[in-house]
Amino acid sequence: MARIGVETTLSELAARLRRRADGHSGRFILGIAGPPGAGKSTLARGVRDELNAAAGAELAEVAPMDGFHLSNARLRAAGDLARKGEPDTFDAAAYVATLRALRDTPPGRPVPWPTYSRELHEPVPGGVVFEAHPIIITEGNYLLLADDAAPGWSAVRPLLDETWYLDVPRPVIEQRLVRRHIRGGRTPEAAKTKVAQSDLLNARLVEATRARADLVLRKSGRNYKIV
Repeated sequence: MARIGVETTLSELAARLRRRADGHSGRFILGIAGPPGAGKSTLARGVRDELNAAAGAELAEVAPMDGFHLSNARLRAAGDLARKGEPDTFDAAAYVATLRALRDTPPGRPVPWPTYSRELHEPVPGGVVFEAHPIIITEGNYLLLADDAAPGWSAVRPLLDETWYLDVPRPVIEQRLVRRHIRGGRTPEAAKTKVAQSDLLNARLVEATRARADLVLRKSGRNYKIV
């Protein structure tokens, strides 16, 4: 069992994942959950890079949940564009189906996975293709949701072999998200409105799932602390 309060490096987290995956039948899928702006993508890429560097081979790749955003055209037609990022503005059923296909397909056979462009603000079909990778790291806000919070998401957890939750104080999240929206083209006032009226509501929803994770982490300088 992980010891509370202990700091751990990316290389140690990668080694933990490799130990869990060794001897596993088929692909091993790690899920990294956490609120928007927590740094899930950075953690996922860091662990992937450490794994691949240590192995000298492409063992792992990242499967982002963000690729399953509904298109802006579809959200606009439904009057939901301002709510983009909330659980029902993703195609949860497609995410579950593609995750299951990734789990069930033997390594060596290609499985395309959509990514998300922060320049276009749209999903990109087939942005990454999984082939021989035995370890998959999927990251996103809603991996640990139950159906009473948002229908369809509870089917994700049974498809994950291990889950980590990245915990971040809410004021830090708020600052990061405002900066992200400004970089994406919003005015400072519009960015603050989006964070207050949508992102922080999503963060509260996600925070309630923390106890369902196998490991809870918080960034500590260049490392992570087990909390």
